[in-house]
This record gives sequence, C-alpha cells and structure tokens, in this order.
Amino acid sequence: ANSVWGNEASVLVGDFLYTRAFEMMVELDSMRLMQILSHTTNVIAEGEVLQLLNVHDADTTEERYLQVIHHKTAKLFEAAGQLGALISNASAEIETALAQYAMHLGSAFQLVDDLLDYSASSETIGKNIGDDLAEGKPTLPLIYAMQNGSREQSAVIREAIEHGQRDKINDIIDIIHSTGAIDYTAAAARKEVEQAKANLSIVPDSQYKAALIGLADFAVSRHF
Repeated sequence: ANSVWGNEASVLVGDFLYTRAFEMMVELDSMRLMQILSHTTNVIAEGEVLQLLNVHDADTTEERYLQVIHHKTAKLFEAAGQLGALISNASAEIETALAQYAMHLGSAFQLVDDLLDYSASSETIGKNIGDDLAEGKPTLPLIYAMQNGSREQSAVIREAIEHGQRDKINDIIDIIHSTGAIDYTAAAARKEVEQAKANLSIVPDSQYKAALIGLADFAVSRHF
C-alpha cells in the first residue's frame, strides 16, 4: 500500500479498516468479540506510548524494542487470528493456535518492515529510506549494529538516533550491513515465522491452512 498510495494514505486507510471492524463486530452482537477488539486497541495504544518513550533513546535494548512490536503489530495480528477463529466457531484449541500463529506472524512482519528500512529502495517500500532514523526510532538493525560495531560506528548511529538525523544514512546503512545487523534481524524474523507455522500443527490440513503457511513464508521473503 505504501508504494502505491504513500505512507500517510496507507495509515489513514488502516485506521478506517480498524474502526470498520468495530462496526462489524457490533452487528454480530457478540460481547466476546468486542472485548477482544477493545483490549487490543488498549494494548496497541500502550505500545505507542512505549515507542514514544524509546524515541531518540540510543540506549534502547533489544528487549524493549521487542516489547514495542509485540504491543503494536503483533497484538493487532493476534486479534485478527483470534477473531477469525471465533467467528467461524472453531474450538478453543484452534482459537489459541490461530491467535499464536498470528502473533508470531505480526512480529515477523514488523521485523522485516524495520529491516527493509535499511536494505530496500524508497521506490520499493513506498517511503523514504531511513524514515525511522529521522524520527529517532531505535529499531533492531540499529540496536544490533551499535552493540556489535566499533566505537566509532556506534557513535555515528547514536548521534543519528539522538538527533533524528538522516544526513549520514549511507554510512549507517554500510555499518548495518558490515556488522551483520541485516542478517541478525532477518534470522529473528525467520524464527518468528517458524514459531507461527508450528502453531498450525493442530489445524486440519486444507487449502486455508496452506494459505496461512504461504502467508508466513511470504512475510519473511517480501521486498516491499
């Protein structure tokens, strides 16, 4: 969506789809569905606050970064998986499995999203390369590169995060690649995908299960 309509329009449409989901859940007259959506909204908001606390903080740890993406992207995906199971009257075991599948899928999706910010082109991803850096967001590629680079390399990234600078983006991309941060982040995403697919083991084989497996594989192979 970003590459076609731009980031601002994509975010706006995403908000619309979420509020439309609320409207549809009301029509189903299910308090359980509404509880899941409202709880998810609250957790996502908490994630936004956590992310705000990390902005321009070059000392953000990998653990704190993962906490943010679990509260935001992963929680949204988890709700989608759980709601789908509930609406289709699946068993409690299948509901849990699909929720866990979707949660890990969401984490993988966000890890790849943060990876692409330093390994793809702006034309491909539909936003400027280094946008997260310009906003002072310490994502996993930056965190890992700082921890595993030289003192001089870490200082370059630290200054960029603390001041929201993108003027040294080419140098920072080189540092991220040379320290293995791209490979590390990609491996973390693949681990999440394997955990996602493992949760599908109790789901009966069907074209829909195959589609979920394919979706998980696509999440870590996409270039946009």
